[in-house]
Amino acid sequence: MKKLQILGTGCAKCTQLAEATEHAAQLLGVPYEIEKVTEIQRIMAFGVMRTPALVVDGVVKASGRLPSSDEIRQMIQ
Repeated sequence: MKKLQILGTGCAKCTQLAEATEHAAQLLGVPYEIEKVTEIQRIMAFGVMRTPALVVDGVVKASGRLPSSDEIRQMIQ
């Protein structure tokens, strides 16, 4: 099971990233768990200084931008 985490304080781009990530995981048909991390201390623990960020299985894949749908699918695979 893929562990997908969206790091962000709840801004519009954070919400868009969460929706796009969930959609990409559904398209890929992989089992996944998605978590929204909004606490600043937890976000900083990943070394992320700009949100939104996407973490896949504990590894930061994107930070400070909204990746395209294709990019998100590649990051999840």
